[in-house]
Amino acid sequence: MIIRVKNQIVLLGHRIRDRVEYDIGPGEPVSTAVVRAVSTIRDCEPSELGDLSRCVDPNALDSLFGTLDDGTPRTGGTVSFVYSDCRIRIDNDEYLTVEPLDDRPFDAP
Repeated sequence: MIIRVKNQIVLLGHRIRDRVEYDIGPGEPVSTAVVRAVSTIRDCEPSELGDLSRCVDPNALDSLFGTLDDGTPRTGGTVSFVYSDCRIRIDNDEYLTVEPLDDRPFDAP
């Protein structure tokens, strides 16, 4: 399986946060992309994460970014929520950003 992930480091004052940007693949359910991206940043198996449905309805999330009844893709739209101690942001069924909520101290060189 190829996971399309780009890591970033975000400086916030004297703290840093890792941020993962995940490109949602064509035909990949958004709910699946969320679990894959969070398991990547948490360095664990998807089965080790909490149930996504405890914070958002996976079927509703997939429907929100799914195609219209006539098969045309939806355009626009953003949703964000917290899952497994990470802030999740989904933009236009293409980009998913995962940012852990637990900060680490920044050690300057």
